[in-house]
Amino acid sequence: MRKLLLTIFLCSFFGLNAQKQKAYFASGCFWCVEAIFETVPGVLNAVSGYAGGVLPNPTYREVCSGKTGYAEAVEVTFNEKNVSYEKLLEVFFNSHDPTALNRQGPDVGTQYRSAIFYVDTEQKRFAERYISALLKDRKYDRITTTLEEMNRFYPAEKYHQDFVKNNPNHPYVMSVSKKRKEQFLKKTKKD
Repeated sequence: MRKLLLTIFLCSFFGLNAQKQKAYFASGCFWCVEAIFETVPGVLNAVSGYAGGVLPNPTYREVCSGKTGYAEAVEVTFNEKNVSYEKLLEVFFNSHDPTALNRQGPDVGTQYRSAIFYVDTEQKRFAERYISALLKDRKYDRITTTLEEMNRFYPAEKYHQDFVKNNPNHPYVMSVSKKRKEQFLKKTKKD
């Protein structure tokens, strides 16, 4: 009986882990991006952090300088049986302005750029096709979103994680994050 239970546990554990995938997106302040992806069924976790630079172990202060090459980004862990990478691309493009170069709302600088950090050629191809379709369908006149190979993701400092959830009365959350999330949710209800 113990062997049977152990076998069932190991099969389900390894089966679940085999379905877990990671995707990385940057579209302005990571507090906003994290809060939006956490609303998506099938997303297991969203972590605020830094991607796209070369300096090891960047800090928030360093990234905010705009001189490190890093973008505020979010690592999205998802179960591919419940949500596709293509659906995450849809969430990404529906939750920010991909025509704005190096800015989203009040946040300006390369650290706030619109970027997709792909982990393999399949993700890159999906993103390229998705962008091409948006342009072909004239959803946007132009798209400034960059496609960048994921080299390393550094989680942001602990106080940045789940910031919107943990700080609902913070002035930035009330004036920017909450509004952006509500606009996204309203837009996706229509679709």
